[in-house]
Amino acid sequence: MSTNTTVLRVGTLITQHESDILSTWIQELSGKSFRGDDVTVQRHTRQFLILLPVALATGGNEDINLRHWDEVRNLLNEISSQRAKQGSTPNETATFVFSLKQPLFTMLRRELADEPTVLADALWAISSILDQLGLYTVEVFQKSRDQIIVRQQHELMELSTPVVKLWQDILALPLIGTLDSARSQVVMESLLEKVVETGAAIAIIDITGVPTVDTLVAQHLMKTIAAARLMGADCIISGIRPQIAQTIVHLGVNLEDVITKATLADAFVVALDRVGATISRKG
Repeated sequence: MSTNTTVLRVGTLITQHESDILSTWIQELSGKSFRGDDVTVQRHTRQFLILLPVALATGGNEDINLRHWDEVRNLLNEISSQRAKQGSTPNETATFVFSLKQPLFTMLRRELADEPTVLADALWAISSILDQLGLYTVEVFQKSRDQIIVRQQHELMELSTPVVKLWQDILALPLIGTLDSARSQVVMESLLEKVVETGAAIAIIDITGVPTVDTLVAQHLMKTIAAARLMGADCIISGIRPQIAQTIVHLGVNLEDVITKATLADAFVVALDRVGATISRKG
């Protein structure tokens, strides 16, 4: 019997014994502590058992990348993405597909007991297909998890670079931690958006919380200052500690046209003067 004919027959047998396979499959998932609410698990398993024989009958081919497997892959995309958001593991996600092997193998051995050659071909074909589908769920799961991590990292970077309005026309951008290329882009975007929103004339960039300043960090700072100037806002750098001052001099970074101060308070006083404002104590 050809491979295509074997696959077609497997699909027919799955449709004929769908109820028994579904019941045993759900028991297999329960025994493997497959997390998920019962309604969702039953819905996904039932949909999969409907779509699988259709794909087998349509193409009669074991390659799951072909178009007639689109609906099966779409369902696995949904399942894998949901489980990635719920905090499941790749192994647990793949278990959804791999746990179907036992019910299918049991059914095939029973139905094809008198045809050993056909049985061997059928077991090999369905095993190959389920292996591909199981690995596909892991691939989709990993991509979904990576997207979640990237989004969370971006959100954390935005939270770690707040632009604060200190006074009329005065903004402050306190930086904490390492300033790499990705974060410096977020810093620049956040500052420029706030400058446009508030029409601020002065922006204080406080680097007290930046542990080290190297050539790359200095370049990022200068680019941010240049971009702010193009938007009509002058920048003051505060938090210049002795060690950082020595490093900047050693690196040969030119800050001659940039106002620098040791503390944020000192920079704020300069900023107030630049905008024509003063603060005085009562009495």
